[in-house]
Amino acid sequence: MRQRANRSTGRLLPAWVLGNMLLFGGGPWGHGPGGWMSLGAAPALQGGGAALRPPAAPLIACDPYFSVWSFADRLTDDVPRHWTGKTHGLSSLIRIDGQAYRLMGSAPAETPALPQTGLRVWPTRTVYEFEGAGVRVALTFTTPALPDDIEILSRPVTYLTWEVRSTDGTAHAVQLYYDHTAELVVNEPAQKAVWGREPMGDLAVLRLGSADQPVLARNGDDLRIDWGYLYAAAPAAQVSGHAATPAASRAEFARAGRLEFEMDSRMPRAVRDDAPVAAFTFDLGMVGAEPACRWLALAYDDLYSIQYFGHNLRPYWRRNGWEAADLLRAACRDYSALIERCAAFDRELMEDLERVGGRRYAQIAALAYRQCLAATKIAADAYGQPLAFPKENFSNGCIGTVDIIYPMAPQFLLFSPSLTKALLVPVLEYSASDRWKFPFAPHDLGRYPHANGQVYGGGERTEENQMPVEETGNLLLLVAALAVCEGDADFAREYWPLLVQWGGYLKAKGFDPENQLCTDDFAGHLAHNVNLSAKAICGLAALADLAGRRGDKQLEGAFGSAARDFAARWVRESDDGDHSRLAFDRPGTWSQKYNLVWDRLLGLNLFPAEVARREMAFYRKTQQRYGLPLDSRQLYTKLDWIVWTATLTGSREDFDGLVDPVYRFLDETPDRIPMTDWYWANTGRQRGFRARSVVGGVFLPMLYDRELWSKWAGRDKTRSSGWAPMPRPPRIVPVAPTAEKQAVTWRYTFEQPALEWRDAVFDDARWASGPAGFGAEDTPGAVVRTPWKSGEIWLRREFRLPRRPEGEVRIRIHHDEDAEVYLNGVAALSVTGYTVDYEQRSVAPAALDTLRAGRNVIAIHCRQTSGGQYIDAGLVELAPAAP
Repeated sequence: MRQRANRSTGRLLPAWVLGNMLLFGGGPWGHGPGGWMSLGAAPALQGGGAALRPPAAPLIACDPYFSVWSFADRLTDDVPRHWTGKTHGLSSLIRIDGQAYRLMGSAPAETPALPQTGLRVWPTRTVYEFEGAGVRVALTFTTPALPDDIEILSRPVTYLTWEVRSTDGTAHAVQLYYDHTAELVVNEPAQKAVWGREPMGDLAVLRLGSADQPVLARNGDDLRIDWGYLYAAAPAAQVSGHAATPAASRAEFARAGRLEFEMDSRMPRAVRDDAPVAAFTFDLGMVGAEPACRWLALAYDDLYSIQYFGHNLRPYWRRNGWEAADLLRAACRDYSALIERCAAFDRELMEDLERVGGRRYAQIAALAYRQCLAATKIAADAYGQPLAFPKENFSNGCIGTVDIIYPMAPQFLLFSPSLTKALLVPVLEYSASDRWKFPFAPHDLGRYPHANGQVYGGGERTEENQMPVEETGNLLLLVAALAVCEGDADFAREYWPLLVQWGGYLKAKGFDPENQLCTDDFAGHLAHNVNLSAKAICGLAALADLAGRRGDKQLEGAFGSAARDFAARWVRESDDGDHSRLAFDRPGTWSQKYNLVWDRLLGLNLFPAEVARREMAFYRKTQQRYGLPLDSRQLYTKLDWIVWTATLTGSREDFDGLVDPVYRFLDETPDRIPMTDWYWANTGRQRGFRARSVVGGVFLPMLYDRELWSKWAGRDKTRSSGWAPMPRPPRIVPVAPTAEKQAVTWRYTFEQPALEWRDAVFDDARWASGPAGFGAEDTPGAVVRTPWKSGEIWLRREFRLPRRPEGEVRIRIHHDEDAEVYLNGVAALSVTGYTVDYEQRSVAPAALDTLRAGRNVIAIHCRQTSGGQYIDAGLVELAPAAP
C-alpha cells in the first residue's frame, strides 16, 4: 500500500488513514463452487449504507482479561469498561488552539466533548470520527487479530491511532492526550498498584501492575487480571509519558497542552486511592488540510496465561523466550505493516461476508469477530505448539467448554486449521487420558484460567448433570469438519480409538436421548430431545465419513448405515404436521433444528430437503420482532443458533428473513453490553450471557461456500502439528492436611471477632472447637464434619512444620462461597464464587515468606449467600509427577 508524506510533520502517513470510513465494496451476489445461496438471491446493497449501532463497541479485544469496550453510543458518554462492566478507564483529550475537548471518557465533565460524527466496527478495527472547532479527528482502535499467523494473533496488543486534519482551510495548533487507569491491572480497586517508566531505546514506555502479583491465583467468571503488567509504548520522538493522578494530569494538559510536573511516586497504593494514570501527550504542531497522525501501542504481558493440569503455560508469543521488551519492540516496529494488513483483511472479509449474506449479515459478523477471539487465550504447550482456551464468559467461567467450542468453531474452521486444532487438542488429550473415565466426551477442562479437570455437573466423579450426547456429538462433528477443511483425516489418527468409542456411545444412546442436558442447559433437562437426536445422527455419519477417509470401510459402513436408519426414523417420529417436535413424545411442540446444518455442510445427505423447507416455513411464521425463539417453551432465543438455522434451506430469502431480526435486535436493544447471544425475541432485552466466544458461530454460512472456505483456510501460515502430551499433574504432598482423608480440628466462630482474629498471636481460646470441613451436607464434593448454617464463619488452626517447605506451596481449598485465607496474619488468598471440589491455589509471596519451622497459623473467613455452603483448606507442596 502506498504512503503519502504528511506535510505538517514530514513523516510518512499510511494511506489507509485517509479512508478509515471507506464503504463496503458492492457487487452482485456470487455463487462460486459450493456456494449455498439460491439463484434467486437478491442483489447486494450498493454504496455505504447505514452502519450498525453496536450494543457495545470493542476497543481493546485481545483475551478474556485484556478486553475493554465502550458501552455507549458516543465514546465520550461513558467511561470504557471491561466486558464484565467494571470500569477500565481510558481517556483521550484534544487541545485545539488552546481549547480542550474530550474524545474518550466522560471526565473531566467540565471539558466539552468534541461532537462525534461516526462509528463503524470492522473485524479488526473500531473507528470513531469527531468534528468541531475547525478539525476532523479519526480515532481508531486496531487489534491485529490476523488469523493466518498465530504469532501475530496471540500478541496482546492493541493500537490507538489519531488522525487530525483541518476542515475550514485554516491551520490549527493541536495537542493530543491519552491516559489509562490502574483499574486495568487489578481485580478490585482496593488492590494496590505500582508504576514507572521503562527505558527502551527510541520508545517511550510506561508500565503499570499490581503490587502483589498473584499469578494465576484466582479462577472464576466475574474476574479481572491482577498479575502481569500493562505497557503503553510510542515513538519517543513524538510523545511525552507521565504518571499522575487523573484529575491533575487532565487539568494540566487542558491548561498547558503538556504535563510539566514530576511523576507521582507515592506507591504502592490502592487504585481507589486516587491512583495515577499512565498518560501520554503528543504535540502535532500546526495541522492543516493534510492529516497529521500519531499512535501508541497498548500491551499486556501476563507472564503466565493458563494453568494446564498443574503446569503454568506461557502465552504463545512468549514460547521462544520473549520478554515484554521484545513484544513492545516488535509491536512498534510492525505498526505500519500491521495497520495495512488489518485494513486489507477487513476490506476483503467484509466483501466476502456481504457476498454470502448481505450487508446486515456482514456487519453482524464484523461485530462478532473480535469478540470471539477476545474470549479466548492462546498459550503454548511444552513443545511450543498453540493451545486455545475459550472462557465461558458471563456463565460459570468454565475453560475449554466443549459446547462453547462447538458454536464458536466456524470462525476458527474458516480461517485456520491450526487454530481449530489448538481448540480441540486440550479437550481430546483430556478425554483420552486416565483422568476421564466415562464413555462419552467431557463438558469442560476446569474453570478459567485453571484447566485442571472438569468442574461442571458431576465433574470427574459422577454422571450427574453431564451432557453425554451433546459433547460427544460436538467433538465428532468438529473433527470431521476439520477433515473436510484439510482434505484428509490425519488429525483424527491420534485419537481414533477414542472417536470410535464415542461413535459406539452415540449408536447406543444418541437417537432417543435420555433425560439430560444439552448446550442450552439454561432450559433444563429434557428427554427424547429431537434436535439433540439430530446432532447424534449427524455425528455418527460424520464419523463414518472420517472412517472412509481413513480407508476403514467396515466402520464407514457400520456407522453410516446406523446414521441413515436413524435419520429415516427421525423424520417419521419427530413429525408434528407442519414442523418437527421439540421432543419425540411431545406433540404440539417445536424447536430450532440448528444441528441439521451439518447434513449439507459435510455432504452427509441424511435428511430429505423437504424437512428443511417445512421447518423454515414454520419458523418464518413463528418468529418474533427480534428473532426466532429457541423453542416452544419460552420466547427467548440464541443469536448463534438463529444464524445457523437461517442456512437450512440454502435460500437467500429465508436467510434474510431470519437474520434481519437479529440485526434489528443488535441495533435497537437497550442493553448496552458486549453482544449477548441469549435474549428475548419479543422485546430485544438481554436474557443472560455477554461477550461470549459463541458468536463466532455467525461465520457458519461462509463454510457452505467451499471456494471461500478453501481460500481463507489455505492462508494458515502456522501449520501447527506435533503437540505435547497432556502434562501429568504434579504429586500433591500434604503440608497442613485438609479434611478430605482425616478429621482436622479447628477453632471457629459464627460471630464477628476482633480485628486481630487473623494474627498468629490472637487468643482464640473462647472460640468453639470442631473438625473440618464446615458446611451443609448437600454441598457437592463436601466432607462435612461440623455443620455451618450461618451467613459467615471465621476459622483458625495451628500447624507445625518440621522444616520450611522447599518446593512450591499452594493452598488446597474447597469453598462455597467467598473466602479469605491468611498465613501467620498475612493475606495469602482471596477467592470468590464457589468450587465443587478441592483445588490448589497460588499463595501470595508475602504470606509464603511467613512460613517457618515450628508453629504456624492458618486463618479463614468464609461468607455464604445462597445454595450450598462449605469451607475447608490446608497447605500442600507440589512435587514432580511420578515417572
